[in-house]
This record gives sequence, structure tokens and C-alpha cells, in this order.
Amino acid sequence: MNAAEPVGHTPMMAQYLRIKADHPETLLFYRMGDFYELFLDDAKKAARLLDITLTSRGASAGAPIPMAGVPVHAVETYLARLVRLGESVAICEQVGEVGLGKGPVERKVVRIVTPGTLTESDLLADKSDAVLLAIAQRRTTFGLAWTALSNGEIGLTECSEGELAGWIARLAPAEILIAADLPEDACDTGSLTLTRRPEWQFDSSLGARKLLAQLRVATLAGFAAENLPAAHAAAAALLSYAEHTQGRALAHVHRLTVQSAGDLIDLPPTTHRNLELTRTLRGQEAPTLLSTLDGCCTGMGSRALRHWLTQPLRERRVATQRHEAIAALHATGLDDLRGALRHLADVERIRDVPPSAFDPPPAVHSSIIRIVPAPGPDPAVRASVLALAKPLFQSRRKTLRNGVSRALGGDLTGAGVALAGAGIDPGRRPGTLRLDEWELLARAVAEVRSVTR
Repeated sequence: MNAAEPVGHTPMMAQYLRIKADHPETLLFYRMGDFYELFLDDAKKAARLLDITLTSRGASAGAPIPMAGVPVHAVETYLARLVRLGESVAICEQVGEVGLGKGPVERKVVRIVTPGTLTESDLLADKSDAVLLAIAQRRTTFGLAWTALSNGEIGLTECSEGELAGWIARLAPAEILIAADLPEDACDTGSLTLTRRPEWQFDSSLGARKLLAQLRVATLAGFAAENLPAAHAAAAALLSYAEHTQGRALAHVHRLTVQSAGDLIDLPPTTHRNLELTRTLRGQEAPTLLSTLDGCCTGMGSRALRHWLTQPLRERRVATQRHEAIAALHATGLDDLRGALRHLADVERIRDVPPSAFDPPPAVHSSIIRIVPAPGPDPAVRASVLALAKPLFQSRRKTLRNGVSRALGGDLTGAGVALAGAGIDPGRRPGTLRLDEWELLARAVAEVRSVTR
């Protein structure tokens, strides 16, 4: 059923008010030519937050219409400022043809930009993720589901009320989703951006079904995620909200991890704050432990270091391996590797890979292998270095796999001919290919495409 037609307004304002009614808590950027305009209360709020001029546009329903606008070519700058202030923005574009019919050109909201659903590189911080966290309560258990849409991974956990504040401090979400009827004192979110969603979206069965569909699996047993009803409820709201804001399915989200507080060193919010791990006591980003240690050449490295500091594992072996690996790299020399890393794209945040991305970047993995002789005098140290570099290899493998899949029309099952062209057994399953084999396959597909164009 359509919303009631606004009475006493011009056709354009009637259209604006209909669209705004669907996004009452969100600033609406309404496209008009080379500007995104805001009207009424949105205009007053945007003028105050962005320090832009507040004007008026004629009258509607007998009253002047407050108006403010930002140029289309500079919209990313204004969006970034609003997001940093915790605001959400609905982007309304012209989708119809000008002059095709009577009345204003057809418009619709194509994207909703919120602090926790950022994917554009211009809006994202290089050295940290914009994490979206959903919290659901089932009796005395809290379920958490989170994702950074820029890297395509979902995390799940369940905890008690006493552990909840620690998890929020670890994850440092940019935005938190809770049910509309959850009491204010149920979870202490401090000054974080809080978004309330309908209670029915926090449904355990719906969440389990959504996770199965998102991951394209028949069971969650392989992820150790089967018996987590509270976390499933949170996942239902998380995925529904992410799809709603993106305006499309989350095709790039296909990884799931389940975490337990027992696997991590306990860092209560007060400890986290007093140690100044990532922010000073005054809330600044430097000088902190992270800013002091962070000499990484890439955003991926900085984000990994942040993760290690804020979510330290209890398993001493992991820390020991990292120390051995770093010591070995320092002893052998880091110049070649750091030089190669500086030219590496942020492959963790690549969602759609065009065929041009098949050209391999500087051989970062080759630099790592050269630094650690094989077989070396200490195989354990060599293994530690390779373990440290594993996320980098996995990111490159993901990039190549996505690119090959895109070039083959999204179907890797028909890759037999391409495999044969790369000198690989055509009977091999894509999931068994090593990184060097993906490099060969990507080159073979790119050569075939260049010949057939």
C-alpha cells in the first residue's frame, strides 16, 4: 500500500516527503542536478554540522522551505565528516529520464551510508576497520555478530552480561545494532553510534538461515557455529541491516569465525583505556601503544597489528611464533620486502576484481621466501615467518580467485579448459589450488581474454 500523498505541496516536495518518510532518522541527500539538496529539518541539521549555508526555496504548504546543499563532486568529503559525527545519510539519485513524463523525474534511495557500513575507500580509515556490531539478548546470554563490510568476514560469539563491555571494547564498533525494545541499561554502549532495529529482525531461526545462505553451506557445523541461538539472532539483524544499507546482496561476504572470550587475554574496558592501547586518555589516536609500534607499510599491516593488540590470544605459542618470525626478518634484512609492500594494493578490501587486476603486483611473496632460506638451519623459524605472512598469501589468493571467477561468468566449475591452458591438471578442484597455481591460472585466463577480444 502506498503512503498517503502529502497534501498542499509542490510535486517535487511531495516526492521528497514520500522518500523522506521511509528514512525518518536519516539525513536525505536528494539529487538535483549537480547538487545533493537537503530540506526542512535535515537542512537545518546539515547546515549546523557541516557549516554550510542555510537558505530557503520558495514555499510549500504556505511556509518557506529551509534548504542546504552540497556539490556532487565533493560529496565524499561531506559524507566523511557526517559519518565521523555518527550520522547516517540516505543517497537519493535520479533514476528516471528527464522530460520523459509529467512531474518530477523519478528518484530513489540507492545507498544508505552509516558509520558501520562503509565500503568506499574515501570514507574508510586506512589503518582501522569500520565494524558493524549487532547485539541480541536471550535471557541471561548476549549474542554478538559483527562484520567489517570492507573485508567480507562475519564474527560470532556469545557472552554473559559481565563480559559484554569487554567485547565492545575489543571490537571498537563504529555502529551498534540493538532491538527497538531492548532497555537502555541492558548494555552500556557509551558514546558509540546506536541504531535500533525492529525486534522481529533479531530472530534465531532467521539468523541461522541467513548465515547458511550467505556462506552457501548446508550446515554451520564446520564453523563450530551451530549451537549459538543468541549469536544467530544478532546475525539476522546484522545481515538484514547490511543488505538494506547496501541496496544489494552481500556477495563478497563469505567467511565466518566464531570466537570465545576464553581464547583471549581478558582486557576490561578500564584496562584497555588506562593502557592507552589505541587511544589516549583524552581520546586522541596518538601517542598510544599502537601509534608507537606501527611502522607498517600497508593499511593491512596496521589493521593486523591493531587486532593483535586489542584481541591478544592466550596461546603463548602464537606470540612466540610472531616474535621468532619478526626476529628472523630483521636479521636477514627487510628493505626488499618493505619496498615490495609499499606498491601492494589493499587486497583485503577488494570486493570486485576486474580482469586488469590479473597482472600480479610486485612479488611480495617471493621476497618473503627469498628472505627465509629453504630449507634453513632452523625450520621452526622459517615456519614462523611463513605463518606470519599467511594472511598476505590468503588475500592474494582471494583476489585471484575472485578475478578468475568473474572472468568465467561466476562459475569456477567450468575452469577445466583454463586449468589445462595453465599447465594444471584440468580435473583439479579450484579449492585445492596453491597460490602459485592461481597466479598461473589468472595469467592463462587473461591471455585467453586478450586473444578473444
